[in-house]
Formats: sequence, structure tokens, C-alpha cells
Amino acid sequence: MSNPYDPQHNLHTEPIEDLMLREDELREDEPEQHRSARASSSVREIASRIPESLSAIGRDISRTIERAISAKDDYVVAVKVSHDAQEKLEQLVQAGVFRNRAEAAAFLIDEGIKTQSALFDRVQQKLAEIERLRAELRGMINEKPS
Repeated sequence: MSNPYDPQHNLHTEPIEDLMLREDELREDEPEQHRSARASSSVREIASRIPESLSAIGRDISRTIERAISAKDDYVVAVKVSHDAQEKLEQLVQAGVFRNRAEAAAFLIDEGIKTQSALFDRVQQKLAEIERLRAELRGMINEKPS
């Protein structure tokens, strides 16, 4: 069984083409000094790209962490939407307003909740009343007959 921590594991790795001189670049009739100079030039070229690559990796990691931190309070909800709603969400994405339909839907849900704040105030009042009635019923059941 293969184990990535086994020293024998990496014996059969494929060559990294970026880091090698290709066969067509090697000429047998070329003096050793020229071959060495070209190899040195290739190494310098590769080395010059390392800071740019590391910077790109750093930016990617940073973006990923930012998204993870900002999403810690987000909840995923599966919602069926009409064809028209799907098209509207897609329009917002295509226009570049949102990165994806989920972000567009989340925005519209939040805006709908804000717009309907009076409705949610009434719902909250009714829920409080329902809870009061439930507590009253539980109290009646838990009373001992005298």
C-alpha cells in the first residue's frame, strides 16, 4: 500500500517540464560553455518567476481566508425559485453586481426582510403570545389537583 510519508513514495514522480531543458534545446555540437550558459539563463528565468508565483499564492490564500472569516455567520438554505426569479438572479450575476446567484439571493432575501419589518414585528408579537399560552397550558398540566 502506498504511503505519502514513505521515502519510497516519490521515486516515480514525473519530471517538471518547466524546470528542465528540452531535448530540442540540447545540441550535441554546442560547446559545453554555451550549454552551461543557457542552463544558467533558464535557472535565472525560473528563479525570477518565483516571487511572482509566491505573491499570487499569498493573494489566493488571503482571499480564501477572508471568505472563510466573512462566511462564519452565513447559513446555507436550499430554496426553490421560479424560472423568472432564476433569470433575475442570473442577470445580477452577469451584470457583475454579485459573484454568484447565492450572493444575489441572499441580498434580495435580506432586503425583503427589511422591507417587511412591520410584518416581522407582528409575527414576533404573535410568537410571544403563543409561547405565553403554551407556558400557561404547561402550568395547568403540572398543577396538582387538591
